[in-house]
Amino acid sequence: MFDHRFIGTWILLLLGGAMAAPAHAGGPRSGFRLNAEATITSPDQTLRVEQYSRELGDQGLLYQFWTFDRDHRHPFLLNPGEDNELAGYQAGFRFSPDSQWLVRMQKLGAGYQTLFLYRRNGYQFSPATTKPFGDLAWDYFFGSPASKGMRRDPRDRYSLHHAQVSLLKGMEENYAWLGQHWPDSRYVVISLSFDTQGQEEPTPWIEGWRCVYDLNTGTFSVPAGFAEHNAKAVKNPQPRSE
Repeated sequence: MFDHRFIGTWILLLLGGAMAAPAHAGGPRSGFRLNAEATITSPDQTLRVEQYSRELGDQGLLYQFWTFDRDHRHPFLLNPGEDNELAGYQAGFRFSPDSQWLVRMQKLGAGYQTLFLYRRNGYQFSPATTKPFGDLAWDYFFGSPASKGMRRDPRDRYSLHHAQVSLLKGMEENYAWLGQHWPDSRYVVISLSFDTQGQEEPTPWIEGWRCVYDLNTGTFSVPAGFAEHNAKAVKNPQPRSE
């Protein structure tokens, strides 16, 4: 004869699982604290990004980045599965003017920073690139003539000393201050820097080299108007005096 107590046990287990799941889906778990000062709201006022952190003892902090709607519903975790190497610091965020794109400016350590790009899908966001956005920017730079004489290990983000991928100010205004008159929410302007400090034989480095990412086509380029600036951004070591 079939044991109905067996059915009851499984129902309780299933209900327990169903009740436990929303605890994470509904927002940060216990132990994570809100940094209210870091909260930002999308230009269309429909979404907000909140940052939560949890202490990890000697390992520092672990951050989670959540989006919610204006009534604090539809929670969505932007950075699932990240350890404190990628999420060990508070981040900065910028929305595109049309609120459909989100850039995360993530510190990685002293003198190191990268970028992540997200695309909006209703109340949620998904990574817009297969690799971290900052890594793709370095791939582009090291595939360009501007990188002549410079070296890096693409498997190691720390192979470039003080490597920083930064979002140039003005995304929320379509970079009007650059005088480019670009279409609304079409481009993201990136600034790249690293140095060769500590090398016995220093090679060239860059300080604020700029490129543009086209959100429609998913491609990088360097507008003609950036040529003069980028020429000055490439730095060459001084010859050693005999």
